[in-house]
Amino acid sequence: MRILALTNLYPNPYQPHRATYNRQQFRALATEHDVQVIAPIAWTGEWSARRRTKQQLLNEDRKRLCDGMVIHHPRYAFTPKMLRGWYGQFLVQSIRSCFHEAVREFRPDIVLGSWAYPDGWAAVRLAREAGLPVAIKVHGSDLLSLDEHPAKLKRTTQALKSADAVITVSQHLAGRAIEMDIDPSRVHVIYNGVDRSVFHPVPRETARQQLSLTSSDPLILFVGNLVPVKGLDVLINALTTLVKTGQRFECVMVGDGPLKAELQTQIDASGLTERVRMIGARPLEELPLWYQSANLVVLPSWSEGVPNVLLEAAACGTPFVASNVGGIPEIAPSDALVTPGDSTSLAERIGAFLDSSHRSTSDSTFHTRSWNESASAMANVLRSVVTAHTARTPMAG
Repeated sequence: MRILALTNLYPNPYQPHRATYNRQQFRALATEHDVQVIAPIAWTGEWSARRRTKQQLLNEDRKRLCDGMVIHHPRYAFTPKMLRGWYGQFLVQSIRSCFHEAVREFRPDIVLGSWAYPDGWAAVRLAREAGLPVAIKVHGSDLLSLDEHPAKLKRTTQALKSADAVITVSQHLAGRAIEMDIDPSRVHVIYNGVDRSVFHPVPRETARQQLSLTSSDPLILFVGNLVPVKGLDVLINALTTLVKTGQRFECVMVGDGPLKAELQTQIDASGLTERVRMIGARPLEELPLWYQSANLVVLPSWSEGVPNVLLEAAACGTPFVASNVGGIPEIAPSDALVTPGDSTSLAERIGAFLDSSHRSTSDSTFHTRSWNESASAMANVLRSVVTAHTARTPMAG
């Protein structure tokens, strides 16, 4: 098949570590199929990055080759924090010429939108203009946080109902889609994968030596974007409680985001400056060393699909504690779950895991897929959509 993917969730020259899970899944798809990606860059992010780095993305840089795939980076123009119900239209207008050029040159069999709105909505609109079938992959917050932005609800529902298939990363998300009156026969659950060639257990001391970590204290690890939905203020409160109990630990937060300065202020005010470090985003190739070095991974989110952070931690043999939200209970043992927002319970659970080093998330019965397995399952869904579309499309002539 020839698959044209449309998503803002993909690495770009300004954000090389963005949504690496999509890069890995599309790369796995590309081992058996021809894949191109349209990965728009929000003008706000581009403007901010240009001010910070003085790096300007030239027109010739907006079409590049990565992992054997052609990646397009058109600029996405929209009104920040206003007219959210129009973001789909803004995206369509921003990328229409790029999309139709890709259709003419690449001749895709199907369009895959990754993220419900505006990406999936725009994918449906543009695919229909080109007479192509379309599938939408949803990740978590794109369905679970619609109550925060009612303007998105109508457009998201339109997109999912109009798509030929909806792919979710958890049973929980599939249930949410069906609650939105999406035909259950068009909803498919495909868990994300893990690259087991890099995410696998190694002796903790070996990994720590490679990262030049010298502390003998237990290492608590967070990996993710520094955004409100991740519940990092709750984690800091829990760590403050742990200090009062006499628990020794070091905490490292891997990731960037708009809350960085605010979180550093909270860390300093809580007396955790010597215990908690924010080290920014790290390349995918470095992440296994952090998981392998950690005693425990913590994800206190308010909302999630099935986070790849936890799949990667489990593949490295590192236990985790996470909020009992979204699809997390599908992959986690019950004693790894805490109520979101409850910093006291989070502190107690972290302390219990650190005091019981033999505990492991391998107690979970969930089978972590490889990216090849995940991509193969996705290809099967896309192939069925293409077959059905071909059967009902009159042949020319």
